[in-house]
Amino acid sequence: MRIFKPTYRDKAGESREVKKYWLELRDHKGHIRRFPGYTDSAATESLGKQILCLVECRGSNDPLSPELNRWLNRVPNKMRQRFATIGLLDPERAGGGKSLTEHLADFEAYLSAKGNTPSYVKMTVYRIKQTFDGCKFIVWADISASKVQRYLADLRIDTEGKRGISTQTFNYYLQAIKEFARWMVQDRRASESAVQHLKGLNVRTDRRHDRRALSPDEIRRLLETTKAQPERFNMTGLGRAMLYKLAVESGLRANELRTLKVSSIDFENNTITVSAAYSKHRREDTIPLRQDTANELRAFTSGKLPAVSLFNMPKSWFVVDMLKADLVAAGIEYQDAAGRFADFHSLRHSTGTLLAAAGVHPKTAQSIMRHSTIELTMNKYTHITLGQESQAVESLPDLSQPSRQSQQAIKTGTDGKNLACFLASEAGKHRTTSDTVGQVNHIDDEKTPKLECARSSAGQSNGFLIRRPQVRILPGVLRRN
Repeated sequence: MRIFKPTYRDKAGESREVKKYWLELRDHKGHIRRFPGYTDSAATESLGKQILCLVECRGSNDPLSPELNRWLNRVPNKMRQRFATIGLLDPERAGGGKSLTEHLADFEAYLSAKGNTPSYVKMTVYRIKQTFDGCKFIVWADISASKVQRYLADLRIDTEGKRGISTQTFNYYLQAIKEFARWMVQDRRASESAVQHLKGLNVRTDRRHDRRALSPDEIRRLLETTKAQPERFNMTGLGRAMLYKLAVESGLRANELRTLKVSSIDFENNTITVSAAYSKHRREDTIPLRQDTANELRAFTSGKLPAVSLFNMPKSWFVVDMLKADLVAAGIEYQDAAGRFADFHSLRHSTGTLLAAAGVHPKTAQSIMRHSTIELTMNKYTHITLGQESQAVESLPDLSQPSRQSQQAIKTGTDGKNLACFLASEAGKHRTTSDTVGQVNHIDDEKTPKLECARSSAGQSNGFLIRRPQVRILPGVLRRN
């Protein structure tokens, strides 16, 4: 290794030395390399020793020591890129010293290029940035799983009268950070994710905004009342009623309904189409319409141009207030006794619940709801409406009725309880017209009856063997009168 100061000629042609020292050494392939150092020779020499350690590790394929890793995280990004160019450093480690702010800007561009909605990109980047700022992370090497978990746990604590975030929001934050970390690894900016092993919380332990499904009667009351209501949020009562009805019957989300145009409706095939740019799963969706709903939409859109928005919906945060006002007018509670809410997205929950109540096959319901898994359709968007559990229990068989075997025994009179009456009746059927008298006695074994028959005046016995299903009557002992 050699430390020196390069010289140059100024405008006057005089030779001058540069202010910084430079390093000259051989890399792991034996090539001579030069690196800029510092104005202090001792600091430049220390830098050269670290580079030589890096050359030695690279040449022997040994893992980098913790001290060398920490040093690499502190060197300027330009020098790190130079190490990667000449092969001293893997490309995935080259971006390790780049600030997280720069990486996050690239990640934001990546999310947008994938076709995610602007609102999703903005919210994801916000959650990541808030976590990094709260944990005081500057570069990738600063990220610590324990610090992330501790910071998010602190966000759940109520402070100064402000309620902490829910477990669901906790999971959203963690999901955003893990997505960023996976992208860093996939883009070869990092070798591994420090937060990949972190697990989300059980959202069932802290439900803040559970939704419920409206019953068919509640939906009818809502539609009837809303049509007669005055204009709210720049939407007429008829327009709001048409919006609610389409939301329940199609399962479309609020943002999807907002993007619909008059041209989105195909009145010939009774369908409505959401373009891929506005669909949540980024695919064009075509949803069938009921004939009566298609007729109402035809009258509702009469005279409107094809490019005009189907509904003049307000911004997202006003849609809930609009529906809440119409629910109050219809006498429907916004929050029921169980604490469940009837916000606009609950109309989509009503779709799944009504499909299940109508006996629609779960796979068909999943297709209509456009869910990725059948579990989401059945577990989250299908609810039990009032009275369904009672009706289901009433439909169970009556267990107080006798079993089939008992019914057969009662029918033939062989259930033990009526055995004596049965035998007496059978004896009466076979009794002759003579002055014989039949009497039923029992032997020592009470379960085996014995029939004793009288002789006729001619001295002949009329003893007999009676056969019935599952019952055998042995001949009795004959005796003379």
